[in-house]
Amino acid sequence: MSHRDDLLKILVQNSLQKGDFTLASGKKSSYYIDGKLTTLDSRGAYLVARIFLAMLADDVPEAIGGLTLGADPIIGAMLALAGMEDLALKGLIIRKETKRHGTQSLVEGSPAPGDRVAIVEDVVTTAGSSIKAIQALREKECEVTRVLAIVDREQGGKDNLQGVGCRLQSIFSIRELLET
Repeated sequence: MSHRDDLLKILVQNSLQKGDFTLASGKKSSYYIDGKLTTLDSRGAYLVARIFLAMLADDVPEAIGGLTLGADPIIGAMLALAGMEDLALKGLIIRKETKRHGTQSLVEGSPAPGDRVAIVEDVVTTAGSSIKAIQALREKECEVTRVLAIVDREQGGKDNLQGVGCRLQSIFSIRELLET
């Protein structure tokens, strides 16, 4: 079984839920993908990290980042795997709002002006979370041109990302999960 096939099985088993849901975008849906139920599983985290690092192999950025909380386990898994492979990579976590104590930072980590950063996400619907992360990193003068997602719900996220100069690369489309 390929890594992708193995991950699909875990996603469908752990993360895909059917019912009545309201998404972060405010849209209603008859299904929900709780990506954290896959990325907080040891095998799921490994597979996501392995596949995302392979997706970056031709153009490895200085850093990966994303909006907390969905991106956090992905970033951790990717950094651990990159470290095992002696691949230099920094992690950046973008808060939903600026913290009110200490450094009062919106971005955790150490981005440098000019750093190339790839955003990581579990699920992209409209890409609102990704765009918030992109804007925060661009304010730090980072170059952000791509978003890696486990699942693209195909509800406008790709077009919205293109509108801010980023391309979306996903492991799966929602159709693949729903057809399984």
